Amino acid sequence: MKSFDKASANWMTISEERILFEHICDIIRSEGEIAKVYWERLRSLFGERFDKAWRLVEERRIKRYIFNPSGRVAWVAVGRDGEYQILPLAGYCGCSDFYYRVVDGETGLCYHLIAQRLAESLNSYEEINEGDEFFDILTAEWRRQSLERKASR
Repeated sequence: MKSFDKASANWMTISEERILFEHICDIIRSEGEIAKVYWERLRSLFGERFDKAWRLVEERRIKRYIFNPSGRVAWVAVGRDGEYQILPLAGYCGCSDFYYRVVDGETGLCYHLIAQRLAESLNSYEEINEGDEFFDILTAEWRRQSLERKASR
């Protein structure tokens, strides 16, 4: 029963972390910048994950693919080992950290997810327009990269 209690306590912390982060992202979106108080709160909340996420935003390594004419959107973070597909509404990232720390309940968000939300809130990402014929090709490539990274670890 103790492990259940511990897991429940971790879940609440992770849920609260996500709720607070979304609230701060809403404020950032409305203000168009990160005020010092929110910068410090994010650093306190995420620590090194925030630093890594901010580096991705600064270097414009978050990509928003828009497929036409369907209007489908795909988000990708360019990380150190390749491109990681991000599904923001599902809270999913194709990186190893997601599988080993987020899925296990150690943390609520990998730094790629943090970077995507910050980049979207600040409108600071690379936008790429592609034809719908490339959607299946690109998503298959991102899945393949994700599976290869997991297999090599």
